[in-house]
Amino acid sequence: MKIRKAAVLGAGVMGAAIAGHLANVGIEAYLLDIVPRDLSEEEKQDRKARNRLAQAGKDRLFKEKPSPLYDKAVADLIHVGNLEDDLDQLRNVDWIIEVVVENLKIKQDLFEQIEKIWKPGMIVSSNTSGISINQMVEGRSEEFKKHFLGTHFFNPPRYMKLLEIIPGESTDPKLVQYMKAFAEEVLGKGVVLCKDTPNFIANRIGTYGLQVTLHAMEEFDLGPDEIDVVTGRAMGRPKSATFRTLDLVGLDTYMHVCNNVYEHVTDKEEKEVFKASPLLKRMVENNWIGSKSGQGFYKKVKTEKGKEILALDPKTLEYRSRKKLKANSLDQAKRGKTLAKKLQALIYGEDTAGKLAWYITKKVLLYSANRLEEIANDIVSIDQAMKWGFNWDLGPFEIWDAIGVETSVARMRAEGEKIPRLVEELLAAGKSSFYEKGDNGVKFFHIGGQFREVQENEKVINLAQLKAQGKVIKGNSGASLIDLGDDIACLEFHSPKQAIGPEIITMMNYAVKEVSANYRGLVIGNQAPNFCVGANLMLMLMEAQDYNWPEIDMMVRQFQKTMGSLRYLDKPVVAAPFGMTLGGGVEVCLPADRLQAAAETYMGLVEVGVGLIPGGGGTKELLFRWMDGVDPKDRVALQPLVNHVFMAIGQAKVSTSALHARKYKFLRSCDGITANSDHLLYDAKQVALGLAKSGYKSPQPIRIPVVGETGYSLMKLAAHDLMLSGYISEHDYKIASKLAFVLAGGNVPEGTVVSEEYLLDLEREAFLSLIGEPKTQARMQYMLAKGKPLRN
Repeated sequence: MKIRKAAVLGAGVMGAAIAGHLANVGIEAYLLDIVPRDLSEEEKQDRKARNRLAQAGKDRLFKEKPSPLYDKAVADLIHVGNLEDDLDQLRNVDWIIEVVVENLKIKQDLFEQIEKIWKPGMIVSSNTSGISINQMVEGRSEEFKKHFLGTHFFNPPRYMKLLEIIPGESTDPKLVQYMKAFAEEVLGKGVVLCKDTPNFIANRIGTYGLQVTLHAMEEFDLGPDEIDVVTGRAMGRPKSATFRTLDLVGLDTYMHVCNNVYEHVTDKEEKEVFKASPLLKRMVENNWIGSKSGQGFYKKVKTEKGKEILALDPKTLEYRSRKKLKANSLDQAKRGKTLAKKLQALIYGEDTAGKLAWYITKKVLLYSANRLEEIANDIVSIDQAMKWGFNWDLGPFEIWDAIGVETSVARMRAEGEKIPRLVEELLAAGKSSFYEKGDNGVKFFHIGGQFREVQENEKVINLAQLKAQGKVIKGNSGASLIDLGDDIACLEFHSPKQAIGPEIITMMNYAVKEVSANYRGLVIGNQAPNFCVGANLMLMLMEAQDYNWPEIDMMVRQFQKTMGSLRYLDKPVVAAPFGMTLGGGVEVCLPADRLQAAAETYMGLVEVGVGLIPGGGGTKELLFRWMDGVDPKDRVALQPLVNHVFMAIGQAKVSTSALHARKYKFLRSCDGITANSDHLLYDAKQVALGLAKSGYKSPQPIRIPVVGETGYSLMKLAAHDLMLSGYISEHDYKIASKLAFVLAGGNVPEGTVVSEEYLLDLEREAFLSLIGEPKTQARMQYMLAKGKPLRN
């Protein structure tokens, strides 16, 4: 089995986005939809008119934010068509994904058409969010059924990690395993295998929790804004909490998902929970369906003070100013050092917020345990589905462990709740948690009263687990050097926001010596929310405000020297960036022999946002990447390349993905991209091993041709024009001028070849002069306080 080409049938929001994500990972895709029913007789003969719906779906990919595409150029891999003229094209694909309207009869009819052109071995799947997989292929051949399964993507497909795979009764188990591996490794998904039940796992549990919260709004007499204060980050869930999430999803879509469960479950009590509330029905009737209609539980309005977000009063159905629920339990939760402590403080609180959190949590935990055998193979599947599909920090059974199984069950019993069999079995076995650490990793409690090992993918390297196993070579408060096995070491940043300070630089220097002496290679990576957001801005600002220029000069020199040590280490260095990789984070990556970046990597030298230019070698390194291989005598070629660097740094360009980072040469063609961030360290380790096995030799010192005084004048002139046009401020112009001077190589003739040390000196001098500027210090202070740049 190998998927090289695919076809997506249905070019609505999900269908087009799935085609977009296939293109993201390099898979050519046909995007087909029906022929519009309102065509004139003339248009019926026009292919463009007949493909209009599919073309509209493709066009939408360029407009949506956040973008469904890693880079706009990947859209060239998507070919539009229609289901009448282009059905024969499906003979050329390896995978057909059905994403048409959620109507069983329409799907059945489509699969009947598909089988007529179907070739043995071709994979066919449905992206249904809840219709029975087995019912869809009733009447199809057994061979077709063997190659059919459900592949439920979550929206938006590029960003949502969960992919639910639902085998049918006849699906070939080998196909299921292949699709699981393909989805994880190529599409970058977290895969959960589901049973063919209404709404599968994530939507079944998730919509139940949302319904319970809607009921709680009435029972506790609270507004959506007050409930969202509790059900967001305080409970380890996304900031969008409950009602902002519903607005984003769309209340009409949400009602459809609820109705699907309501119509297909037989338990009366469960059925009642999924029954749409009168409030929800009224809102959908009024077209108050959320963000796409401009109002839902929230509404953005213009006021004299600017824009204001109002909240719906569920009693009057009028919008009012938002209220923020205040409670001691919320304050206590904020002080908790771990998520478990935060949850305990909130859920066991005696005030309104605590009682609300307990009410919702209790219902969801009991429901998850009661429905386990029906919808999932094990508790791990439910926990992963909720974390990957709804962005919860912990899944239901992990939450149960966090708040204490014995304590919570005792309270549930006191409140008259019936405890599920699985939980009773756990307690009867003398256990107090659903998960425990085993000899080879983590074990989970399984149906039937047994603990089983969590089957970890060999490509998932867990740094926390390695540290617990005593694999730390050396560490301090900012970073650790960890043994990854096979004589490869990993330098992990763990300072706040992975900001680079003296502790990290100390550990980097230690890592260089230790790896040189005892290891085959070095990987630089971590498993925090982001790779690195830059240097320790607060430390630099404090030194500047104290006029401690010698200390700042020493720090910058030390950082530059350390980056040079990485570049010329006699063992291969592989950086593994992901998420926000900004400023100093980029400067750590650029000297590495290779980058193995997560697909979702946002790289940029953004120092101008705080009134500076890169000071740790970033300017020099990016210039080298653009000038590498250029003939110094080819003066016509030099200036345009330098201009690219000038714009990238001067405008603080940040890539929208790892693929897009290649546009700025933050990544080169030799650097790799990993779709699944869970596999990133494994892939980086393999690259380091490969370089070591191939007889690695450290690079030779570099010399760079520069554009000199002529190029400097041209760049300054361009910046001056922008200032006169009002696009940049006087201080922006000053920063741009300093940057241009460094990139031009100072006052030397055009075509002069200069050394690294020469450029580093220019870079450091520019950095030091700018950090002494009051307006730069104001920018630094504003960034620290507000988290966004100040334009002064």
